[in-house]
Amino acid sequence: MANIFGEQINTIDFQDETNPFLIPIGVSNRHLHISEKDFETIFGAGRTLTSIKDLSQPGQFACEETVHVVGPKGMIENMRILGPFRGQTQIEVSQTDARKLGIQPPLRHSGDLAGTPGCVLVGPKGYVVLESGCILAKTHIHMSLEEGARLGVADKELVDVYVKSERPLCFMDVMARVHKDYRLDFHIDTDEANAAGVKTGDKVLLIKK
Repeated sequence: MANIFGEQINTIDFQDETNPFLIPIGVSNRHLHISEKDFETIFGAGRTLTSIKDLSQPGQFACEETVHVVGPKGMIENMRILGPFRGQTQIEVSQTDARKLGIQPPLRHSGDLAGTPGCVLVGPKGYVVLESGCILAKTHIHMSLEEGARLGVADKELVDVYVKSERPLCFMDVMARVHKDYRLDFHIDTDEANAAGVKTGDKVLLIKK
């Protein structure tokens, strides 16, 4: 880390397609993952998710269906559902979204929902009152087993990520998720992308500790 903001970092060409440590950004807008039970309550018995677009991670897709998310102070309309079904409904928002809803979700990795605030989901056939499930998603990197081996990064290893832009910054202690079904992608939310001045497809530098 000592030379990260010195001459060494300035010599790196962030357009170099041969540098394996330059990885793509995937900016994640607010969305939710939903259980089959909650989905049928909101959209009707027998309904299922309708895929409209595959996402960067294999097997993940954006759905035609959206819901209104209601909090103590406000509502976000037409939040996109991502498939496939999950065991528990999870709502991922930015800090800006959380203020609009009037909730204080903690910074968590996906699936870690204990002690999180809830909300109300409203759809065309009904609504669901959730006692928990709202989070600010921690920044993380997806990578396949082959990509992890090439980079020398193990599952759940913490790395740093440097962003070179008009607003350069470094994300510290980013967890790598290494799995056979993942594909290389650095996930941040819209607030983080705006703060760094980056967009989906831009490259960042992975730095092993």
